[in-house]
Amino acid sequence: MDSYLIQVNGHGDHAPMLDVHLKNTGNTISPGKVKGRKPRWAIRASEMSKKTFNPVRAIVDSMKVEPNPKKAMISLSLGDPTVFGNLPTNDEVTRSVKEVLDSGQYNGYAPSVGYQSCREAVAAYYNCPEAPLKAQDVILTSGCSQAIELALAVLANPGQNILVPRPGFSLYKTLALSMGIEVKLYNLLPEKGWEIDLEHLESLVDEKTACLIVNNPSNPCGSVFSKSHLQEILAVASRQCVPILADEIYGDMVFADCKYEPIATLSTNVPILSCGGLAKRWLVPGWRMGWILIHDRRDIFGNEIRDGLVRLSQRILGPCTIVQGALERILHRTPPEFYHNTLSILKSNADLCYAALSAIPGLQPVRPAGAMYLMVEIEMEHFPEFENDVEFTERLISEQSVFCLPATCFEYPNFFRVVITVPEEMILEACSRIQEFCEMHYQGAEGAQDLECDK
Repeated sequence: MDSYLIQVNGHGDHAPMLDVHLKNTGNTISPGKVKGRKPRWAIRASEMSKKTFNPVRAIVDSMKVEPNPKKAMISLSLGDPTVFGNLPTNDEVTRSVKEVLDSGQYNGYAPSVGYQSCREAVAAYYNCPEAPLKAQDVILTSGCSQAIELALAVLANPGQNILVPRPGFSLYKTLALSMGIEVKLYNLLPEKGWEIDLEHLESLVDEKTACLIVNNPSNPCGSVFSKSHLQEILAVASRQCVPILADEIYGDMVFADCKYEPIATLSTNVPILSCGGLAKRWLVPGWRMGWILIHDRRDIFGNEIRDGLVRLSQRILGPCTIVQGALERILHRTPPEFYHNTLSILKSNADLCYAALSAIPGLQPVRPAGAMYLMVEIEMEHFPEFENDVEFTERLISEQSVFCLPATCFEYPNFFRVVITVPEEMILEACSRIQEFCEMHYQGAEGAQDLECDK
């Protein structure tokens, strides 16, 4: 049997060093030779990386088309309100960050869940009698996307399933599949302003269901659920004992004729992890500041979920400390007219876009009530030369240089999504080009039948 000597050497003020001496009483151990293994390079991507799939990127990257060189490109595809410069954040927001940067007090590591004072600021901002919050109920994250990732990771194990809206934000599926979590899609109903098909939703629940994702206001639909509909959703979750992951990044971004209700304010018994952040309402998506609000008045989550979120947060040690340091100032200094002006622009663009597209034969837009999007149905029977929404939007790019995202990206074929954050003149120009495109390719009932016979 081989014997080994481990000696600890310490000299003066230097820390002890481990000296490892191998004494072989039997066979000689030759460097580079290990029994049963022939050294070779065998590096492979991890299974998690192989299971990570973003349907938006996959579809968009496969669209090998060039825009019409005679027309300037108009992109209505990207949900980034900063792209065109017409929706800047408020001066108080940027001033808050400058002050923190100049102070030099936020250049080091923060606790992984965020500075206590910053968690207190977020808790105070969202606290209300119907859904009380304390600092311990807030986890700060690197954007709302990481908030969703942590919430999924703490609630679901590989082999379990989650309930996800269709159409819905593609990140839910991307994250879940990478973690080995099954995705079950529940239907939203365009004819009812994208309300949830509650019967279909409840039919999907089984013993392996880990959580229900509710996105309100909605990306990609621009819909806002009424108080009564949210109560119906909560009733399903309560009956089935399923916790809710509420994606509320567009919270309060609703038009004047509508009211936003945080889902946690309507329930005392359903445990809810609400995910939000600065990205959309404050128009700074690149600052990567998000949060999870833990609503658990019946102590159903208990310490286990809270402790799990803390442990998971320690993987990247939290969001940007400079933005954290500015959080309280941002939340309290941003003037109400900033929010109002942003929503006025979005509402005006939504109305212009809806009116223009409603007048185009073969298209059926669904009027939005908030967020930054509008969904449009393509009556494919009137465009028989196109196989699907992806082909329709590809040709729209190549002929009119207008890029709308095909709703296949959101698991909802034969629709496309329009982003309404672009300047008004671009919205009008884009709608004019879409009309020209549709008039060029539209076939009435007889024309479509003739074309079908020619195939």
